[in-house]
Amino acid sequence: MADIDDVREDAILGGRLRLRQPARGHRAGTDAVLLAAAAPAGSLVIDAGAGVGSAGLIVALRQPLARVTLVERDAETARLAGENIALNGQEGRVSVAIADLLSPASRRAAGLHERPADVLISNPPFYDAATVRASPDSRRADAHVGQSGFMEVWLKAFAALLAGHGRLAMIHRPEAMGDILAACEGRFGALAVLPVHPRADAPAVRILVGAIKGSRAPLRLLPGLILHRPEGGFTPEAEAIHRGEAFLDLTARA
Repeated sequence: MADIDDVREDAILGGRLRLRQPARGHRAGTDAVLLAAAAPAGSLVIDAGAGVGSAGLIVALRQPLARVTLVERDAETARLAGENIALNGQEGRVSVAIADLLSPASRRAAGLHERPADVLISNPPFYDAATVRASPDSRRADAHVGQSGFMEVWLKAFAALLAGHGRLAMIHRPEAMGDILAACEGRFGALAVLPVHPRADAPAVRILVGAIKGSRAPLRLLPGLILHRPEGGFTPEAEAIHRGEAFLDLTARA
């Protein structure tokens, strides 16, 4: 892909995290914040398909004992992730691995199988290439559109990178729940699904999914998270999450 020439710096998480990211195309936002808030504690965390590193860096800020690996296949985007690590003073605990997650050979070449992760977080592509027209922006298309049957291959890769009983957290569209459940079969159990609603009276627009590798525990559908108040603005819970002051515990949410 071409070099990223138009870059801007943003601040998220109540100003605690600074991010250099492309001025156009796929950009970090609420999805990354929610995903990081749902990340279980672990000593080694992989952010799979990390982009410029937003979710993984939030995890690093919120879990000071964790070591985080940002896995990204696009070299230019990975370069920005490296700049963001330095920008936020996380060189000692956060690293970048340039690898194609869906290629076992690429993962091995990047050293990702040398030590399985305790926790893996991911915001996989939302759409199947066979069902949507991809954006002309190649990086935006990469972030949003996957190959046909992509959920199966992504979940297979996640399982390969996690230690036994390692924990997965991912964010996706509610419409993908069936594909996610099917892809988890035989790989992950103890699934917890948290619907995310823009308002209390609106259908969910995202789901957060937690799972444990090798578990046989049943699925749980959790009470939903409401992002916005009727009069506008974040709800108190969503505001606390966006400021980095609250977690989303998918194992214990009541």
